[in-house]
Amino acid sequence: MSDEREKPIVIRSDMLAPGTDPRVDFERGMRIAPPLVLALITANVALFGWELATGALASRDGIVEAGALVRDRVLAGEWWRLESATFLHAGWDHLLGNCLVLYVVGMACEHAFGFVRTAIVYFTSGLAGSLLSGALSPGPSVGASGAIFGVVAAVVVVLYRHQGRFYLRDKRIGFVLLVWAAYQISTGLLNPYIDNYGHLGGLAGGGSAALLLEPSLLSRRSRH
Repeated sequence: MSDEREKPIVIRSDMLAPGTDPRVDFERGMRIAPPLVLALITANVALFGWELATGALASRDGIVEAGALVRDRVLAGEWWRLESATFLHAGWDHLLGNCLVLYVVGMACEHAFGFVRTAIVYFTSGLAGSLLSGALSPGPSVGASGAIFGVVAAVVVVLYRHQGRFYLRDKRIGFVLLVWAAYQISTGLLNPYIDNYGHLGGLAGGGSAALLLEPSLLSRRSRH
């Protein structure tokens, strides 16, 4: 007679009968008008209107004077360009694509982390993107996409880390984000004012911030 004991069977959520999934619907209670995300979109649109009004997009000198990221200017002491560049855009398509994805993924990020922690993720990502871009490219460069890549990374991190507690109903968002990421990378190759190093830096910054920040959604759900 063998002394070997049977190995315990690990029960996964996909083995449970319908209606018995222990995970919580991540999208439940998500606000369609997240205040921070709407404020960021408003700021980006307002500053783009200012770019058009002042003719900042008409020339390289114009976009530099508007606040674009330029390595030599930053090293000369104009550190504010590390963040100001993340609120400027190179054209209508650049602005609209960023604002659309910021709304969709920002809604999920603000739902998971709350107002303050999402602001930390966003500005940390923008700063990380600018630092990498400035280190590896002379500039000028502009765009919120580095910060938005960071927000995307933060949402991916929180859903992966807590996949045993949350499930996502609409998984089509992953396809939308892949299309947007591919588009941003292609524009980074074609547009002289958009830098892919900023995208990579933002991705790393947002993912790192999400690893350090505890989602406020967990504490809110535990109180219910």
